[in-house]
Amino acid sequence: MSSKLIRGTFILTLGTFISKFLGLFYVIPFYSIIGEESVALYQYGYVPYTIFISIATAGVPLAVSKFIAKYNSLGEYAVGRRLFKSGLLMMSITGIVAFVIMYLFAPFFAKLVVLNKEQLYSLQDVTYVIRAVSFALIIVPFMSLMRGFFQGHQSMGPSAVSTVVEQIARIIFLLVGAYVVLNVLNGDVVTAVGVATFAAFIGAAFGLLVLFWYWRSRKKYLDELLEQDKGEVQVSLVNIYREIILYAIPFVFVGIAIPLYQLIDTVTFNRAMAAIGQAKVSDVLFGILNFSTQKIVIIPVSLATAFSMSLIPHITTSFVSGDLKYVKKQLDQTFQVLLFLTVPAIVGIMLLADPFYAVFYERSEMGAEILRAYAPVAILFALFTVTAAILQGINEQRFTVFSLLVGILLKFSLNIPLIKLFQAEGAIYATAIGYGASIIINVLVIKYYAHYSLRSIARKIAQILLFNLIMAIVVWGVYSLISPLFDLTSKVQATILIGICAVVGAAIYFVLSLRTGLTDVLLGSKLDRLKKKLQRSRA
Repeated sequence: MSSKLIRGTFILTLGTFISKFLGLFYVIPFYSIIGEESVALYQYGYVPYTIFISIATAGVPLAVSKFIAKYNSLGEYAVGRRLFKSGLLMMSITGIVAFVIMYLFAPFFAKLVVLNKEQLYSLQDVTYVIRAVSFALIIVPFMSLMRGFFQGHQSMGPSAVSTVVEQIARIIFLLVGAYVVLNVLNGDVVTAVGVATFAAFIGAAFGLLVLFWYWRSRKKYLDELLEQDKGEVQVSLVNIYREIILYAIPFVFVGIAIPLYQLIDTVTFNRAMAAIGQAKVSDVLFGILNFSTQKIVIIPVSLATAFSMSLIPHITTSFVSGDLKYVKKQLDQTFQVLLFLTVPAIVGIMLLADPFYAVFYERSEMGAEILRAYAPVAILFALFTVTAAILQGINEQRFTVFSLLVGILLKFSLNIPLIKLFQAEGAIYATAIGYGASIIINVLVIKYYAHYSLRSIARKIAQILLFNLIMAIVVWGVYSLISPLFDLTSKVQATILIGICAVVGAAIYFVLSLRTGLTDVLLGSKLDRLKKKLQRSRA
């Protein structure tokens, strides 16, 4: 893997992980402020917002980065600049239109989830929360275009930093706002949740300010690139946007994959639970399913997101230049690193589901059970994200749309029957089946069009699975021995228990990987230098 790809991947990975971890850890105080029963109300607002924001941005960061990377590799820098200038206006209009639609149609979306008088929240409550979060749509599309512009120039820092700043600003406003409403102003929980969702607008505003700063500081360098423009390719704005739309449609589908699955849960879960006489607990279980456990499970997936974002411009560049050998090398290393890092994280969450849920929320047998069932699905989220990114990188993005539609159809068809059979776990099983089908289709397409086969890394994959099995057996043994000594109603004791098991598991996994050379995939030449230093220190 080239140093530029490693550096870009590292920067985006770091930024994404920081953002995701902040997005995970804020739920601890937020959960304490609003309570378990109000989590579902917060999520009812965010699911339609996430879909709207994905459509409004039209996959802009990744689509624009791919477009600009393509023409930059040909020395046609002016094409990308024209897109940037006209795109800012276009994204501003798109954001305002999306905001107006979501705000006006909020009562309609609310009716999809408020189906029974026995539920905790009214139609007016859900409408208010949806409208509060819709204001962020005004800013985010504009910001997305700027991120895509920088990524297309293989500059990942602006996107990473703005993402982190956006998350920090959002969380501060969310926590302070919710606390002030409930404990200072003595307001109700619906108002507090509305303020919390409005925090998306505040965070986006701060993220946009960061991008403006980067633009001003790097404009001189970008203008110098513009002076080197070959001027051999003349592309009209109509053709530019047509190409962007062709790029963007698959990105839209990838971006809304998880939200679409959540939307299906949103409109079917309460209905299915009411059908089996469980309407009173449906809001609470929905909150656990689509907020509490999802926040923990999504952390390993952030690695896949970071890789897909930095992977596309590089694969596109190699593919356009006809260097298929290098494309295959990138794919090998990407799959290996992805599995090397995500599988042990998922295994750890499964084994330690009880203390994990206790640390972030409270001791809950039901919460831990749902988390344990949900954790393995994270690897499917990650694999779908990366395989979809690969298809876009090799210009076969049309199959991304097809594979996702197949998965969504399976999810929609199976969700209600499986929920009636297994309640919350049934929704998880339907999600796993849908994503599994999409991944199989993506892999088959990659194999056919890129002449790529996972057989080339089959041995490495087998090693990863074997080492995780060994690690799981040891960690489970340690957990079984020492867990009776800890009180999991105490967050401190639950954290210590997780820490002990994590250290044991990480040590075993790293030693096994180091001895077999599996870590070479991740650390490469840096590992060789580390080994030499260790040998010298022993001498």
